[in-house]
Amino acid sequence: MSTDTRTDPRPHALHSADSHDLIRVHGARVNNLKDVSVEIPKRRLTVFTGVSGSGKSSLVFGTVAAESQRLINETYSAFVQGFMPTLARPEVDVLDGLTTAIIVDQQRLGADPRSTVGTATDANAMLRILFSRLGQPHIGSPNAFSFNVASVRASGAITVERGAKKTVKATFNRLGGMCPRCEGRGTVTDIDLTQLYDDSKSLNEGAITVPGYSMDGWFGRIFRGSGFFDPDKPIRKYTKKELHDLLHKEPTKIKVEGINLTYEGLIPKIQKSMLAKDVDALQPHIRAFVERAMTFTVCPECDGTRLTEAARSSKIGGISIADACAMQVSDLAEWVRALDEPSVAPLLTALVDTFDSFAEIGLGYLSLDRPSGTLSGGEAQRVKMIRHLGSSLTDVTYVFDEPTVGLHPHDIQRMNGLLLRLRDKGNTVLVVEHKPEVIAIADHVVDLGPGAGTAGGSVCFEGTVDGLRAAGTVTGRHFDDRARLKESVRKPTGTLEIRGATAHNLRDVDVDIPLGVLAVVTGVAGSGKSSLVHGSIPPGAGVVSVDQSPIRGSRRSNPATYTGLLEPIRKAFAKANGVKPALFSANSEGACPGCNGAGVIYTDLAMMAGVATTCEECEGKRFQAAVLEYHLGGRDISEVLAMSVTEAEEFFGAGEARIPAAHAILTRLADVGLGYLSLGQPLTTLSGGERQRLKLATHMADKGGVYVLDEPTAGLHLADVEQLLGLLDRLVDSGKSVVVVEHHQAVMAHADWIIDLGPGAGHDGGRIVFEGTPADLVATPTTLTATHLAQYVGP
Repeated sequence: MSTDTRTDPRPHALHSADSHDLIRVHGARVNNLKDVSVEIPKRRLTVFTGVSGSGKSSLVFGTVAAESQRLINETYSAFVQGFMPTLARPEVDVLDGLTTAIIVDQQRLGADPRSTVGTATDANAMLRILFSRLGQPHIGSPNAFSFNVASVRASGAITVERGAKKTVKATFNRLGGMCPRCEGRGTVTDIDLTQLYDDSKSLNEGAITVPGYSMDGWFGRIFRGSGFFDPDKPIRKYTKKELHDLLHKEPTKIKVEGINLTYEGLIPKIQKSMLAKDVDALQPHIRAFVERAMTFTVCPECDGTRLTEAARSSKIGGISIADACAMQVSDLAEWVRALDEPSVAPLLTALVDTFDSFAEIGLGYLSLDRPSGTLSGGEAQRVKMIRHLGSSLTDVTYVFDEPTVGLHPHDIQRMNGLLLRLRDKGNTVLVVEHKPEVIAIADHVVDLGPGAGTAGGSVCFEGTVDGLRAAGTVTGRHFDDRARLKESVRKPTGTLEIRGATAHNLRDVDVDIPLGVLAVVTGVAGSGKSSLVHGSIPPGAGVVSVDQSPIRGSRRSNPATYTGLLEPIRKAFAKANGVKPALFSANSEGACPGCNGAGVIYTDLAMMAGVATTCEECEGKRFQAAVLEYHLGGRDISEVLAMSVTEAEEFFGAGEARIPAAHAILTRLADVGLGYLSLGQPLTTLSGGERQRLKLATHMADKGGVYVLDEPTAGLHLADVEQLLGLLDRLVDSGKSVVVVEHHQAVMAHADWIIDLGPGAGHDGGRIVFEGTPADLVATPTTLTATHLAQYVGP
């Protein structure tokens, strides 16, 4: 039958396959969720909002995304599943209509020294193919331009099969681009010998200053018994051979007091025992020694480019691959556009599309050779987005965790465009977000609350943005909040002079930061704010610097241990019960023997993500049963650690359990908006904004006169921003100077002094485009910041 005469019996009826257009969640009870039921429309943009700690992440990440991941894992064969983590099913009655979930979160990209922006986005791989095709002189395959591939030469019988032909080769070469000196890291490490020994002393006088290498123990016996040098002679009088034996001698069997031992030079020994390990995992005194003894310098052989001389010599129009990777992405896009070579036309198109994605997402100021470990959480999330923008996948669920972190209002508009593009390709986009500019573009809004922690976990509103405005929830009431400019600003008590700042993209900047007031440094992402503030105001004498870098702490650390709160609590428990304080520490004598006080048992799965299961012996309480017999104010230690900051503040503020030292710390935690955190929550589960506010709370007792804060509003709900501004005001009124790097218009409007950097990002920024009061900035809106602040403040 020809197609034009064909009749369809049901031309307008919906196919049953098209009826599955909702993700249905019924009875979710993950973390603080209270039997939550929601219906999320598919192929739409849904924004989840609510105060910090209201349960947004528990619903989106802990329930929907986690179950999607678990179901995908179950599709693999039993053999493969044996190597994969056994994910527990989230606590939820019904989860219907799930699709594959792709999580784009703010986890920092791995700090592997060979990972760069180029390798993380696949742009590097495409550039290598381009240079292997067009580079002159031609040096080999794309591997020859890769700093992650070492050159290999092998000899012996190697069989190479091509079709039916087999050839045996005597030698085999693989040409890689890795610089042989620095092994593709771009830096070489040298050891500062003055940190290893004091050359004016002899070994017996304790010349070696490496931690743990005393002459009283085994090392002393080995050094004295080796016979390679005189232990009573000062090191500066050693011959060349003796010094070589002390520092570099290869492992040699020796006999000391009838015992067979191995002697090895000091440098290879500490390289294996200390330098080869992850610095963050070392004990604090050893970490301090490693940081003193190791000096990192740019590799002299490749000049920091990580590549061999051959890879650097092959060029296209006078530009090598190292030059291309060092360019700002926006400039690199122009260079690629100018290449007119039909033989690689599809590759050039793909490269231009990738570089345009960088610009659209507000990362055009990065270069491809930027180490991925140096990106902020927001930058890392946007770099991950670039991969998904070019993806051919449709009908998947993209889950974003505050994608606007670190973005200027100007950049947020572009981010909105990208979220809508992902939706328009037929994907379901779920966004956890506080910024009203993003909530405004949502097709559907789910507002959780009403409060945080145990006071949250319920759906307060579900529907459209207009419905939210009229709903009267905390988010609805604050949705149209607009800050007013202050009628009068504080007068500075002095200035902090910065002269000739040139860190990163700064152009010889001279600026006076006023002291004794609230000063805000702003500008588009990549304009040089952090370079100016952190590069020119080093933490130290009187300066308290609070940034969003991860807190160094294991999964055993929690707010109680990090802030020093546990110390007075343990002492109070010990005093009340007549026992010693060590019993009330899960890292000491009171620990449950089954899980060693962790509350969970971790199973390390080598190449896969580890799995945590609740300890059956203590049921996750972390302490021995005997310790839980002791009470203070009617509560045992595990019940105290399960309290939220707000509950604990009340508990330790009055009555039998009154502990003034603990109450003071808890008040500071509540002041920075962390009243909903439980005292025993592992630090590894906190978001970037929560970590920063935790640091701020601990530093508030410091004696510093200047506080430098890096985007303290990250992860804060509109209602919590007011509380933060009150806290900043109290700091300034108590005689401190506060310098804030910030994009939030409410903080800008509240400032006494604004320093605006720009006008653009990368090499288009790095200059001061305005300094003065917020009122002056709004009066003459000539910069991007001024335009957006003027719109926000309104007439």
